[in-house]
Amino acid sequence: QVQLVESGGGLVQPGGSLRLSCAASGFTFSSYALSWVRQAPGKGLEWVSTIHSGGGITSYKDSVKGRFTISRDNAENTVYMQMNSLKPEDTAVYYCNAQILNREYWGQGTQVTVSS
Repeated sequence: QVQLVESGGGLVQPGGSLRLSCAASGFTFSSYALSWVRQAPGKGLEWVSTIHSGGGITSYKDSVKGRFTISRDNAENTVYMQMNSLKPEDTAVYYCNAQILNREYWGQGTQVTVSS
């Protein structure tokens, strides 16, 4: 079955960096786009970034452009998000998301807290 397992979250000071990972299994990873979606405390889900199957096409929410970089390793079935210059408003649970054959799959999420 499809599994998405996120890791790499934690507590970081403003201006710091984190690298999130999402290890995928149960589907042909290289054939599908993957996304990162976050949910801040008390708020709804918010799309952050998407990387297409070949890795050459990426897109970002405006507020993270220039600070976050999404990438993928199709040999390792893993998608990453490098997050630099983190701000308190980036605090959220970050989820990995895949849409496969008209069905959505989610990981369990990883908490990112940006605070001094």
